[in-house]
Amino acid sequence: MTNQGAMIGVDLGGTRIRAARLTPQLTLEARAEIPTRVEDGPDRIIERMIGLIREVWPANGPINHIGVAAPGPLDPFTGVVLSPPNLGWRNVPLRAMLADAFGVPVTVGNDANAAALAEAMIGAGRGLRHMIYLTISTGVGSGIIVDGKLHTGARGLAAEAGLIPLLYGDQVATLEDLSAGPDMAREAVRRMESGERSSLAVVSGELTAEAIGAAARAGDDLAYTVIASAGRNIGLGIVTLLQLFNPQRVVIGGGVSQLGALIFDPIRATAAKYVCDPAFLEGVEIVPAHFGGDVGLIGAGALVLTQGGTLDLEEAARML
Repeated sequence: MTNQGAMIGVDLGGTRIRAARLTPQLTLEARAEIPTRVEDGPDRIIERMIGLIREVWPANGPINHIGVAAPGPLDPFTGVVLSPPNLGWRNVPLRAMLADAFGVPVTVGNDANAAALAEAMIGAGRGLRHMIYLTISTGVGSGIIVDGKLHTGARGLAAEAGLIPLLYGDQVATLEDLSAGPDMAREAVRRMESGERSSLAVVSGELTAEAIGAAARAGDDLAYTVIASAGRNIGLGIVTLLQLFNPQRVVIGGGVSQLGALIFDPIRATAAKYVCDPAFLEGVEIVPAHFGGDVGLIGAGALVLTQGGTLDLEEAARML
């Protein structure tokens, strides 16, 4: 499979679909986007995706490959999207449908894995052989680089760090349940409804992590402690990952990461406190991601260059 020449990257999300034409150096040349409208079902969504790809297809010159970053769970070996909760799809053969439409090879990968590849190739993890990537926004996703390759597992389902179980009182919940943006909003509303005072009360039905962050920076104690609690839970999840994978760096992206020190300080403090031995954190930085909203498009291109994450990053980097 050749990876030379321009490629198309597609970022399939529950809210919007984006497509871009990329150079072999993962530079975006043209882009377009449309609402996903998940209620329309997979066939109509893929029809619109095909139209979107045509919008960024070059008038002159070949496209050698299409890469798609899609929500999991999915099978990257067959390109079948299994059952992503934010799309409501079930066993949709996305790779085959796009390959039939365009007559070029198509690589489909988990969106968090794609983002991890983007950060590892040209972002905050560039040059490293071992890296953990977490994206924290409406959910928690992850991608793991082990010895220069994406860790996918036997069926391509590995690295779902958001599903790490944690105790919440006497209940078991996942890391995603206890640290994503919607959980912070729910926790803030719950505490206000129980009588705690907060400047957030006037918008208690429509809270976002960004609004909670603004209130915390303005001195709102409730907002501050809600973020700190989420940061502590993320830190505990990272302790598990540090002790399982011994990475060189942990890179955190997604909307919640935009809270800056409010979220990173408790993450780092918790990791330092609960790691079983300081050696697991020696020389390890926990840092913000380099890429923002374009990470899915760049990651889709990185899927192509790494042959779905199977190629060693050093070999893939020689193509840049």
